[in-house]
Amino acid sequence: MQKEITSFFNKVKQAYDLNFPFVVFRKPNEKLITGYFQNSKELNFLSSFSEQGFVFAPFDKNQKKIFFSKDQSTKITSEISQEEFKDLVVTSSIFKDNLNETSKENHIQLVQKGINFINKGNAKKIVLSRKEHIKIQDLDVFDVYKKMLYNYQNAFVYLWYHPSIGLWMGATPERLLSVADSTFKTMALAGTQLNEKGVNSVWKDKEQQEQKFVTDFIFESTKPYLNSIKISAPYTVEAGNVVHIRTDISGDLISPNLLSELVSSLHPTPAICGLPKAIATEFILKNEAYNRSYYSGFLGEINNENSTELFVNLRCMELKNKEAVIYIGGGITKDSIAENEWKETVAKSKVMKKVL
Repeated sequence: MQKEITSFFNKVKQAYDLNFPFVVFRKPNEKLITGYFQNSKELNFLSSFSEQGFVFAPFDKNQKKIFFSKDQSTKITSEISQEEFKDLVVTSSIFKDNLNETSKENHIQLVQKGINFINKGNAKKIVLSRKEHIKIQDLDVFDVYKKMLYNYQNAFVYLWYHPSIGLWMGATPERLLSVADSTFKTMALAGTQLNEKGVNSVWKDKEQQEQKFVTDFIFESTKPYLNSIKISAPYTVEAGNVVHIRTDISGDLISPNLLSELVSSLHPTPAICGLPKAIATEFILKNEAYNRSYYSGFLGEINNENSTELFVNLRCMELKNKEAVIYIGGGITKDSIAENEWKETVAKSKVMKKVL
């Protein structure tokens, strides 16, 4: 197995050194790692959700989705053992104090503006984010990715590169949707607190309400396309050094070929945008003062052996010009406290900082 995974990463490094587009990923709780290696350096976009391959979509649903077509790529897989990367594990971040008061104050002001907007009855929830720039020297991209594979085994862990766009990587805990034959699955994921090992999480009304907004939205959005919908009871899940509330949602499709409609109805979900969706999106684009780009977009394989799995691009970073740009955000409701929302983004940022 060691020889096989070494050969796999040699292939990845070769593509990166030659500036060829590729993506490698491991799905949650699986031992199989998959790579798509595009055979040309062209920048291709998704034209139809009937195509086969890997999609990388931005937050703004009006922008184009980058696509690695299965027909124009070499796809390889390899089994991995987490023990192979054990020697790369880190327990704390050397960047834990890399925060500045200006960034803090700007985010607190943004969040307070969102709270005031909500309290005037304009919205129920708005997800507001920021980005953090960290200077890095002599970073080994592949060591960082292996650390992510080891540390975040219950996440979708990916490394994506295109010479025209750059390099992104992440370990996202959130599935946008899964479609296998006629079965549909998704999740409502919201609410955040620090992961205190061995301690049962107690969720306040603010977090429970935030999570219910997401659940209700998904139910109403997918109802036209499903014969039956099953909704689990909310439960707590780990995502690195934080935990969230999760509800599982599933059903049977009323007809085949509904992937485009499902994606359009779900993205962006209230977990990364807010409610009402159009009003929250407008507030984000007007007030965040930066371009989210592919943060809080979605990515994954489509139409792979009658199966599609797409994940929301959270807990991610962009590597460029000897710096890591980490993207983090949080859901704002009428009960939010701006200072606490800042602290939540600091906790979430450590998911990526831990592996740098």
